[in-house]
Amino acid sequence: MHPKKKEHPKVKLRLHTKNKHKERYNFKDLISACPDLEPFVQLNKFNDESIDFANPDAVKMLNKSLLLHFYNLSYWDIPEGYLCPPIPGRADYIHNMADLLQANNYGKIPTGGKITFMDIGTGANCVYPIIGISEYDWSFIGTEIDSEAIKNATKIAESNTSLKNKIDLRFQNNHKDCFYGILKKDELIDVVICNPPFHASAKEAESKALQKINNLNKSNTTKPTLNFGGQSNELWCEGGEEKFVRDMIRESKKFANSCFWFSSLISKQSNLKSAYKSLERFGAIEVKTIPMGQGNKTSRILAWTFLDKEQQKIWKNTRWK
Repeated sequence: MHPKKKEHPKVKLRLHTKNKHKERYNFKDLISACPDLEPFVQLNKFNDESIDFANPDAVKMLNKSLLLHFYNLSYWDIPEGYLCPPIPGRADYIHNMADLLQANNYGKIPTGGKITFMDIGTGANCVYPIIGISEYDWSFIGTEIDSEAIKNATKIAESNTSLKNKIDLRFQNNHKDCFYGILKKDELIDVVICNPPFHASAKEAESKALQKINNLNKSNTTKPTLNFGGQSNELWCEGGEEKFVRDMIRESKKFANSCFWFSSLISKQSNLKSAYKSLERFGAIEVKTIPMGQGNKTSRILAWTFLDKEQQKIWKNTRWK
């Protein structure tokens, strides 16, 4: 006898109102889009259809089915060991940046290929461009320091008609730079987005991966699951998220007139303080902190611009009309 079904809210209220994943997963539809998901779907202890979120293969297949079903893809895959991001959270970032553009554009979201986003650290998964193109038809520049990730993202871009000629993938030779070596002279970017490496060391990243697996499994394993972790450059860098964002802010000042909105995800609330100090030091004109939530996890987007009101007006009247 199965236990009584758990009552769930119809809508995940912490997700953006435009997020296609704010309702519970319809596994029938997802399996229809991606039949390989079916073996991973099972009844959980509440008698609900679900997957084992501690199984990286199941999580990867769920994300693949979400991308195929909701975002007009016919092909998506990532190599073993590369980061498999949660799609609902990635979609929230995209929709929040659309709101930010709307607030600066007379109440209208600027859409179409003339709007250019730059995704720092696109990854092998290419998820931000996929969602941004499907939802708003924007163009994307995706940057990467990992040649294998670029290779896989290129395969995704070339294998889907909806993405063709919409993503420009660029290899970053210097892992300490975000914009140097990437942005061309006189090139204009409407929005920069970034998912910085969270951790300050490989040891910290591994410890957090183990903690996550043990929490999901309610177990006590001592060996991290590779697929769950992601490549080292996706998860950690010297100084962690705090230093990465500070460096990004410092470098963004050199490209102050090349971009309207710079932004980065900030996973740790405590990292905001040093980011705000850097933004003040380098003379950001306007700073926005946008809260985001998914399940029990809370994060936020930090966005900044160096353009004054007159420059902003010229920008939107020439590029967003």
